Amino acid sequence: MIDAVRELAPELARRAEEIEAARGLPVDLLDRLRAAGCFRMFVPRSHGGYDADPHTGLAVLEALARADGSTGWTVMIGAETPHLLAMLPRDQFDKLYAHGPDVVVAGGFAPQGRAELADGGFQVTGRWAFASGSRHADWIFGNCVLTGDGQPLPGPAGQPVEVRSMLLPAGQVTVEDTWHALGLRGTGSHDVRIDAVYCPVERSFDLFTGVPCVPGPGFVAPLAQFVLHLGAVAVGIAQGALDDTVALLDGGGRRLYARQSLADSPAFRERLGRADLHVRAARALLRSLADDLFRAAHGGGPAAFAALQPRISASLPWVTEATAAAVDACYRATGGGAARDSSPVQRRFRDIHTFSQHAAAAEGWLGNNGSQLLGRPVELAY
Repeated sequence: MIDAVRELAPELARRAEEIEAARGLPVDLLDRLRAAGCFRMFVPRSHGGYDADPHTGLAVLEALARADGSTGWTVMIGAETPHLLAMLPRDQFDKLYAHGPDVVVAGGFAPQGRAELADGGFQVTGRWAFASGSRHADWIFGNCVLTGDGQPLPGPAGQPVEVRSMLLPAGQVTVEDTWHALGLRGTGSHDVRIDAVYCPVERSFDLFTGVPCVPGPGFVAPLAQFVLHLGAVAVGIAQGALDDTVALLDGGGRRLYARQSLADSPAFRERLGRADLHVRAARALLRSLADDLFRAAHGGGPAAFAALQPRISASLPWVTEATAAAVDACYRATGGGAARDSSPVQRRFRDIHTFSQHAAAAEGWLGNNGSQLLGRPVELAY
């Protein structure tokens, strides 16, 4: 799989403008990514997948985002499908993978829908933003507030409302063409709408407190794993910006009115060296946390996860800051040419700053780690 991704990377980079213009991955590239195994890399071997270890997953996502940020993001969303489906009852998980391992789910994490109790299930209505990859997904999920007689149901453990995810075939969901964004334009992150569609209870799941039906360390703490996957995409975007900037030097790049080429500029070398270290530090942090998570999944117990979750959730805003700083340095250093739409550095700049707006990259998550260090309650927890 890694070899196939590396072979495909140059074409992804060449076609990045095409992917942006289409606001989604072309069908032929989706087919090649499927053939490479990208959408089955986390699927259990028992169901035809690769059951990839954390480092392999991070490496694949980084390599794809290094070639093209939108491709890395889109594959990330699709590859996380088994983590979501593992929250269903086991017979449903088996049924959904009965015809092959390349199942793709898209949808919305925010509880922007309502699920009214109905005969053995729910009547679902809602609209969810940022449903990346929804045009090529097989199934769509949406997080919903549960209601009875139109009124929100109280949640467990003192929570104000009960929230549950609903999974529906893509054919029962309307994809609304809304994705016009600064960056990550090729992710097809359109809105999805469900209008009073019935969802049986066995195709609903608790995304935040549910217990995976699939054994093994790869399915423990899926939301924590999602954070690390997001970080890998950020690192890939930043590494791509460094690659593009270094490639510019092959042509003897020189800023207007400059007396020397960029390669001969001490100030440029300093910025480039600092940017490279930002990216390396971010990559090292993600790998270290992935190791910690894998060890905890192999027997660390609830206490190990409780200590690890705040640090993992805090890692993404830090990784985002570090990678954005690296991309910004590349953008500033390469001069006026980077302002053109044809510049790959400009695309990296737009991609990383669109990435930085993701809710999981918000600065508030950094407080999780600080609270833990101070022995205070963690108020925000993934």
